[in-house]
Amino acid sequence: MENRLTIALPKGRLGNEVLEFMKQSGLPTEGVDPNARTLMFDFAQEGVTYLICKPTDVPTFVEYGVADIGVVGKDTLEESGADVFELADLGFGYCRFAVAVTEELRDKCSVDGKFPLTDFTQHRVATKFTHVADRYFKSLGMQMEIIKLHGNVELAARIGLSDMIVDIVSTGTTLRENGLVEVAQIFPATARLVANRVSYRMKNEKIVAVVDRMKSLLADNPETEK
Repeated sequence: MENRLTIALPKGRLGNEVLEFMKQSGLPTEGVDPNARTLMFDFAQEGVTYLICKPTDVPTFVEYGVADIGVVGKDTLEESGADVFELADLGFGYCRFAVAVTEELRDKCSVDGKFPLTDFTQHRVATKFTHVADRYFKSLGMQMEIIKLHGNVELAARIGLSDMIVDIVSTGTTLRENGLVEVAQIFPATARLVANRVSYRMKNEKIVAVVDRMKSLLADNPETEK
């Protein structure tokens, strides 16, 4: 098993992008489908096994060592707090963490076109990403009441459950369609290659070979990066 490399792949749209990137990097991918019911794909001859996971579970699989490496969005990685080794920024899967409020609140409170975010300390913020939100507002010296939601976060600000939201934003379309506007960006997020810390030592040669192929691909195709 020492020479076998187990890779955690996320389901969904990011999984499709990751799989194509793996293929271009020279890893075996024939027949692998990140959206199939089959959750494990083994390539015995090449010594590679893929585990298909929910994106939010990839950091856990890697941290606990059932996967040697994995690909996960920086947004999910930051929220998980998993103790893993971040090997490379793969550039694709771009989104950003942002604070958003209703258009009405922005228009009412903005001064010279700038929203006074720090004036809203001790207000409510709704989010799926409570750890990211907590760290961000504390970095601004703000104490916030953070409300954990599991989806449709935009609705919270629209109906008065919260004064603002923290969420990941890609194009901004969902915010606009729900009458919300960004008032602060927290940080950008792209897909990251991560490794289990023990695996990185015990299977260093094999993992480094994969990382080098990926970095070479990124260097040859700079348009892959955001």
